[in-house]
Amino acid sequence: MATKHKTAGPVVPLFVDRYFIHWYKADVKGKSCEDHCIPQHSNRICVTTLTESHPVLQSGKTMKSIPCQISTNCSRLQNKVSGKCKRGAQFLTELAPLCKIYCSDGEAYTVSSCVRGCSMEVIENILHKPSILQEKPSTEGYIAVELPKFEESKNITEGLLTQKQYKEVMVKMDNCTTF
Repeated sequence: MATKHKTAGPVVPLFVDRYFIHWYKADVKGKSCEDHCIPQHSNRICVTTLTESHPVLQSGKTMKSIPCQISTNCSRLQNKVSGKCKRGAQFLTELAPLCKIYCSDGEAYTVSSCVRGCSMEVIENILHKPSILQEKPSTEGYIAVELPKFEESKNITEGLLTQKQYKEVMVKMDNCTTF
């Protein structure tokens, strides 16, 4: 009796790959391999994630906590956005810290915004289950959602790398793992 083998159909790209343009910031704040990916939707919304070459996603690090308390008076979790004009949103600069990732080996990594705009939300899933950053970094493991100002929306990608440019940079780097 012959068995029929089912062939796999076409692979459907992830939602993030279909609807977002991926921008990259290499060596954020001059720290080697601490790269961020900023997927941008056609409606200007940007999402901050870690790249696969980031030290947190390499070498099996275990994350202890991800606090969003930036200073005594500033917590990204206190961001209360409402209405069409996004009242109450915290304004972020390119180097504004979103959170800090503390690992069990004592290392700490600061995640920065990389784009100017209003903070729409910091994803609370990663606060309760930090391992989601490692398990699903480009889908459910994103860190924050930002909305650039309308008049600055065309300029937010200045200083960021395209996916092709980022791959070229990663090939030249010996101490970072490429994807």
